[in-house]
Amino acid sequence: METLNPETAKMLTKAIGAGLIVIGAGLGIGKIGGSAMDAIARQPEATAKIQTAMIIAAALIEGIGFAALFA
Repeated sequence: METLNPETAKMLTKAIGAGLIVIGAGLGIGKIGGSAMDAIARQPEATAKIQTAMIIAAALIEGIGFAALFA
């Protein structure tokens, strides 16, 4: 059985890490969106405040995801 050369192993590790980052960020943003929709359904009069908080939180998660990808 052949072993991977160090460069291939390094690239594979980076690709797996990038995939996990993207999946984690997607799950986080999805959870924020779902929770915001639940909150809006319970309190429609607070829609503007809920949407603002949701967009800020999603932007922060996305920023952390980008930072982790390029770090």
